[in-house]
Amino acid sequence: MWFELNSGSLKDFLLWIKQDLGPWGPLVLAVAYVPLTVLAVPASVLTLGGGYLFGLPVGFIADSIGATLGATAAFILGRTIGRSYVISKLKHYPKFQAVAVAIQRSGFKIVLLLRLAPLLPFNMLNYLLSVTPVHIGDYMLATWLGMMPITFALVYVGTTLKDLSDVTHGWNEVSTTRWVFIVLGFGISVILLICISKVAKAALEKALADNAEIEGIFSSSTLPIVAGSSPDLPKTLIIQIDS
Repeated sequence: MWFELNSGSLKDFLLWIKQDLGPWGPLVLAVAYVPLTVLAVPASVLTLGGGYLFGLPVGFIADSIGATLGATAAFILGRTIGRSYVISKLKHYPKFQAVAVAIQRSGFKIVLLLRLAPLLPFNMLNYLLSVTPVHIGDYMLATWLGMMPITFALVYVGTTLKDLSDVTHGWNEVSTTRWVFIVLGFGISVILLICISKVAKAALEKALADNAEIEGIFSSSTLPIVAGSSPDLPKTLIIQIDS
């Protein structure tokens, strides 16, 4: 469930936003996160583009809202028509068992910590969380807050780029001078992000450890999974995961 878009298409899209959309640009950028996230396409280019096109704080607001919308769209898809597919993939993520059990007790807290200190790939996490008992409101708020640090960091980097080629072609084509400028300006954000991630990881490990006694109730091949296919159903059932 992984897709890729070529850099030319993304550059054309960002150029269209810049030249033709005027005040509607931030809104369109935010909405663009939805199809990319649903298709599990890394959206970092959009985040960098938001910084380059709109700067701070507009780029940050647009990217933050867009990333949350995209993650929520994937969550709803996974909880409804994609539920069977997501459940079939659970066996490939053994770490998720402890997460699913912990979410029964502290849904908002665990989702927030997972966003701050990713234990699993971001795009797949959207779908994996969709079959846990977490309420959609808690999921959205925790996702929005938890992604703020990395979103701010990428938007800031976007504000330092000289043109759209730097945004879409990646870091290899950025000049040495530009690298020095980015590293110096980005240093504080990186240090802050690392500190936040370490604190979040420690808190996440503690939260998962606190749920060890509950996890022991289930065998190594069972998980508490949300029942039904409504976007927000708190009832759970226990499913067998075949190895």
